Amino acid sequence: MVRPVVFGNPNDRVIYSFTELVIMDELVNKLAGLGVAGLVLVGLVATSSYVGAVAITTSLAFLGGPFGMIGGAVALTLIAAISSVIAKFGVEALARAVVTQLRENGRSEASIIQEINNFPMITNGLRSQLREYVRQP
Repeated sequence: MVRPVVFGNPNDRVIYSFTELVIMDELVNKLAGLGVAGLVLVGLVATSSYVGAVAITTSLAFLGGPFGMIGGAVALTLIAAISSVIAKFGVEALARAVVTQLRENGRSEASIIQEINNFPMITNGLRSQLREYVRQP
């Protein structure tokens, strides 16, 4: 007989059987191995209107765009590679390297600062740090 396990406050009545916990633990271990790419795939599958293998297939096809499932698998691989580089060096170091490369390519200080100001996906703190970095000789 499988005895249910209660976690947290007993008044919440959240009860999991041992087999459910083992399956959830295996799933968490596999997703941790995939890292950020696994989280992206889980997010796509969760927002899909399908269930099971069809949900995974349509999620990969959606992520791959015109290249289909194979493109989705390649995109997940690129996401994993980029996220590991970001985790290793940090966002600031990568942003500074991009600014340095823009300087080496002959871009002016004003155009780099304008691009930093117009970029929507960075925080104001990082934006001000990058502007100061550009202004340094």
